[in-house]
Amino acid sequence: MHENKQQNHRGRSKAPESRPISTHVATAPNQVWCWDITWLPGPVRGVHYYLYLILDICSRKVVGWEVHEEESSDNASRLVSKAHLRESVGDKPLVLHSDNGSPMKGASLLTTLYKLNVASSYSRPRVSNDNAYAESIFRTCTYRPDYPHKGFASITKARQWVLQFVHCYNHVHKHSGIKFVSPAQRHVGMGDEIMHQRKTVYAAAKAKYPERWSGGIRNWELPSAVYLNPEKEQKLLTETG
Repeated sequence: MHENKQQNHRGRSKAPESRPISTHVATAPNQVWCWDITWLPGPVRGVHYYLYLILDICSRKVVGWEVHEEESSDNASRLVSKAHLRESVGDKPLVLHSDNGSPMKGASLLTTLYKLNVASSYSRPRVSNDNAYAESIFRTCTYRPDYPHKGFASITKARQWVLQFVHCYNHVHKHSGIKFVSPAQRHVGMGDEIMHQRKTVYAAAKAKYPERWSGGIRNWELPSAVYLNPEKEQKLLTETG
């Protein structure tokens, strides 16, 4: 078969093709957003509500969310428009990354992205971890101790719960991925000042009690760049630097 070149794709179906991974880098908030939709359990089995959520990958702040009774490109379009206006993005470059679901590629959303001059980016087909930041926050959401696994009594209850979750996540939660500052603090540029204060406190503690320290103080430097789906070399530099 090799000699007769019969080891290639045969048949009428389209030959499989390799698609490159979407890689983006954010050096400040409102440069790269990711978004997705997840199910929220309803009052009875088989009934769900849909949580639309947009996350800034640099600051980890939730910049937009809504809960609806259905999935649609129209709902996504309105959410992106509201978040874009609220964050005062204006004409600054912005990438919006998502998976390949129909609401993500619907005409309403694509038209809105074109009007706002927002670049669209998509995960590879059938590759779930290409949108890791969105998957991570949904996992954080559903693993909250007060998450009603037996279902929300109504869509109003679901919206009230998500409102409280987002406020806590943005303003109270100290995120380990950004050196234990809150996403809201990182988003408005307070992160470097907080890191400077921590380094001062740690240096003073080491000077006062040197016997408690076997090496240098903890690394309190926020990453200068955050990568979405980094290449292996970028990931290694991010983890070690």
